[in-house]
Amino acid sequence: MTGLSQPAESPDVSVVIPVYNEEAVLPALFPRIYQALDALERRYEVIFVDDGSRDRSVALLRKQYQARPEETQVVCLRANAGQHAAILAGFEHAAGRFVITLDADLQNPPEEIAKLLVKLDEGHDYVGTIRRERRDSLWRDWASKAMNRLRERITSIQMTDQGCMLRGYDREIIDAILNSEEANTFIPALAYLYSGNPVEVVVEHEERAAGESKYPLYKLIHLNFDLMTGFSLMPLQLFSLIGVGISIASFAFVIFLAIRRLVVGPEVEGVFTLFAIVFFLIGILLFGIGLLGEYVGRIYVQSRGRPRYLVRAVLKRTDSQGEGDSSE
Repeated sequence: MTGLSQPAESPDVSVVIPVYNEEAVLPALFPRIYQALDALERRYEVIFVDDGSRDRSVALLRKQYQARPEETQVVCLRANAGQHAAILAGFEHAAGRFVITLDADLQNPPEEIAKLLVKLDEGHDYVGTIRRERRDSLWRDWASKAMNRLRERITSIQMTDQGCMLRGYDREIIDAILNSEEANTFIPALAYLYSGNPVEVVVEHEERAAGESKYPLYKLIHLNFDLMTGFSLMPLQLFSLIGVGISIASFAFVIFLAIRRLVVGPEVEGVFTLFAIVFFLIGILLFGIGLLGEYVGRIYVQSRGRPRYLVRAVLKRTDSQGEGDSSE
């Protein structure tokens, strides 16, 4: 896939917002995002990507498109494909020189977009963000920090706050991401790998305006596990080293038991100790099989070549065709 060519009247800034069952928060999002972008006095577009919502989100997005057709696009996916796949769909339709990603829940204030554009104007091709005084629950804050530290040790990706989706990208980075053929990818991490001049800025963080978080603890763990196996072989290499160490220790223990039997004779007092050791080794083995299966699973998903998402309809106004509601 390649990025869209930019005509003379293309927007300077494209804002991509994935939406999944956000009926409760969209009425508060619309006035704030457009007011913040109008204040920039730059040509812009807002691309809402509905990720298979089952509530009234699509109806609200269509109504907003009708109210601001010049600056608005709505991309509707056929089914829920995940946040990062929805963002990729938005990238496909973005024509701006700079692209900003933003969650719909208003935890990252739209007014902070100006900070990212300052850094992009300075020549940085990727702008990450760090949330100041996070308003998440304590367990989410703790889990996020723990996952950040684990990812920093395992991969070469340096992101202070990987959970913040408010980020800025130069057009060249967007095109490189779209040209990637990975079935599963973590967009901020991939952008960091492609970036030649990354930077991070501190942004404000608010409580969720309405609705519920789409990332429970299980999804956070799965996302970070996917991130580590998708950008590093260290987990597999580390397990191989652990396996070698356990094999050496096990062999030495067998020698010790053989010598002890010859010297002391048969004994049964250590049966439960042996059971504990065997169960520990079995646990390590099963963990290794699961880790290997994760890598094999990535190869399997990649080899199938299935599309990451399917677009059901696009609401977009073009100069030649006027207002359009096209299906793909």
